Amino acid sequence: MAASAFAQQGKKIVAIGRNYGEHAKELNNAIPKEPIIFLKPTTSYLPSGGNVEIPKGVLAHYEVELGVVVSKRGRDIPEFEAESYVAGYALAVDMTARNLQEEIKAKRLPWTVAKGFDTFTPISSYIPKDSVADAANLGLTLKVNGAVKQDGNTKDMLFSIPRLIHHISTIMTLEEGDLILTGTPSGVGPVVPGDKVECALTDSTGKQLATLDFNAVQREGGYHYKPE
Repeated sequence: MAASAFAQQGKKIVAIGRNYGEHAKELNNAIPKEPIIFLKPTTSYLPSGGNVEIPKGVLAHYEVELGVVVSKRGRDIPEFEAESYVAGYALAVDMTARNLQEEIKAKRLPWTVAKGFDTFTPISSYIPKDSVADAANLGLTLKVNGAVKQDGNTKDMLFSIPRLIHHISTIMTLEEGDLILTGTPSGVGPVVPGDKVECALTDSTGKQLATLDFNAVQREGGYHYKPE
């Protein structure tokens, strides 16, 4: 399998919550002692240029993230070997139904519905590993209608990419084409139908490695969120 075909052939999206301290604070969440893992379905992928469909009643938030594409199958991967399990990267947005998530969290129930809607993981094209000199020093930006909302750097991750690969692989086997979403910097907020979102990934020299853009639209039919 070509790693660049991860969106068609990867089996899972493993997402990490609260991996930037400032983002944890802005949502009034405690700083985690170990990585917080949740899963998103691969059916939530949306290629750049597409439409994020917001279900009726949902307050949708953007969360720009660096995605790590897994190169090969591995279990109990030591941190010092983790780099060899990285095929490449992708710029991604973890869309979240925030009002639904808050209600679910208050009931201590799983987040799956809030994260798993179709179109809720917009992704850039594949970024080959050899074009990224240092994944621990990449700029992540997100604009809504031209206004900068998120401007962070992967150096602020609480848990490094090798640590994430190790930790996840002690719980579930990672497979070729899986995508690890490494968390979002602070500045998350809402998008509504009609908004245009533009994201960029840059290296320490300012070179642009990837872009990602999408439009927000109202979903017709399907799920309708009615708060209790």
